[in-house]
Order: sequence, then C-alpha cells, then structure tokens
Amino acid sequence: MNRTLTNMEYDDKIKQMARFAKALGHPTRLLILQYLDNQSCCLTGDLVDILPIAQSTISQHLKELKNAGLIQGEVNPPKVKYCINQENWGIAKKLFVEFFK
Repeated sequence: MNRTLTNMEYDDKIKQMARFAKALGHPTRLLILQYLDNQSCCLTGDLVDILPIAQSTISQHLKELKNAGLIQGEVNPPKVKYCINQENWGIAKKLFVEFFK
C-alpha cells in the first residue's frame, strides 16, 4: 500500500530529527554548538564573553539546545558547565547525513 504524506505517521527518527532541526534553527545556537564542539566544556559566563548578547538570551538558547538533547549541563552553583552531548550529537549528524543523501 502506498502511503501518502497526508496520512503517514511520523517515525521516531523523523521526530528526533525535527527536534534537532528546531534547536539548530537559530544562528546563535549554531555558534554555541560550534564553540562547544571545539571545547571540552564551558561555563555560561564563557559564552557571555564571546557572544555579543545578554546572559539571559544565552540562557534561553542553552535551554533550547539542552531540551533537544544536543548539550548537557552540570550545575555547580553559582556556575553551570555545558558540554556537547556526544551521543546525541553523533545521532544528529548521522540522521542529517542520511537525510541529505
């Protein structure tokens, strides 16, 4: 049976890729990921020093990336250390490579 796009159910890969794509859909988030991918980890304050935006705005972008599972944070008050979630980062790369083949 041929399935049309209008009645097709979304599989888990498509849902996961959409979640990643939404998080990647802002230039600031891409810069954050690019920075984190070149570091082992960083503190939120490090990002404030390199990006010309307010701490609160950076925090919102970090929250979106964390909710998508692309980064992980470790709270050690008053600081938060962020790193790439290597497992999900690898999954995201693989999904997008397969999609664009």
